[in-house]
Amino acid sequence: MSAVTPAGGPGPLPLAVAGPDGPWDELGDRLDDDGRAVVCTTWGQWLTAALLDPGLRPLLGHDWPRYRQGPTAVGRMRFAVSRLVVKYTAASALNVPVGSLDLGYRPGGRPVLRGLGGELEVSLAHTDELIVVGVSRTGPIGVDAEPADRDVSFELLREHVCTPAEDAELAALPEEERRIRLLRMWTLKEAYTKALGHGMRRSFAGFGFRYEPGRGGGAGTRPVLADGPAGDAGGPSGGDGNWSFATHLVQDRYLVSEAHRRVPAAPAARAPQAPPPVDTGSGGGAGPLEERVPEPLGPLRFLDR
Repeated sequence: MSAVTPAGGPGPLPLAVAGPDGPWDELGDRLDDDGRAVVCTTWGQWLTAALLDPGLRPLLGHDWPRYRQGPTAVGRMRFAVSRLVVKYTAASALNVPVGSLDLGYRPGGRPVLRGLGGELEVSLAHTDELIVVGVSRTGPIGVDAEPADRDVSFELLREHVCTPAEDAELAALPEEERRIRLLRMWTLKEAYTKALGHGMRRSFAGFGFRYEPGRGGGAGTRPVLADGPAGDAGGPSGGDGNWSFATHLVQDRYLVSEAHRRVPAAPAARAPQAPPPVDTGSGGGAGPLEERVPEPLGPLRFLDR
């Protein structure tokens, strides 16, 4: 694989957390500074702690039946670890005991904290061994990740994920640069739609990104929404400049993208809105490890090298 230049954008690299013991101090600092933070780890780093934790069942809570019904041991442990990472990250952000948090799911699988953690937005992604969790006190957040050396087919994906401007730009690039740019674009679009709560129900060809020079004259480029339908909260006609995006190269192996919309504080007199319906996940079946919504085009197609 050729060298990968991560995209510019606000915020530092995702915080590496090796297990339940952290380190967590920097997470609080990032939330205080930016209102959001992204954590990354591998499920193997948490595996021993999960296996040996006598409190695994109460920690998983409503996810325990889904964990127990997983078809394979590896899948069950990855499921358990991903939920533990979400809960430990959220507990650190809220400065509460991890066992006090209740994790549910919005329609489509997006994780949501209920009750005590209801004011904190969360997003979850995984690929291979990597687990990524985004948390935000200041508005919706979405994260996505893919191996940086994954081979993607531009010809198969272009009409499904590219706007006309993106298609023309990518078509003009050398093959390896096109592959990286397409993969980066895919993770950005998935992070954005997760933050919107749409998941893969939204057509990726219906909105696009352009890339501006990194701030402060630094290397790399900063992704900015360029194309979108009129009135889209993140599109150019929506009048919302509160979105921020970034893609980072993590562990020299993974592209991790984040999307965040900073929401201005509501006036004190405004009545709170009712929360959306929440599925606690207590039904049968071992659900996905990240928020995913089936859509007609199917998942991202990859070509084996």
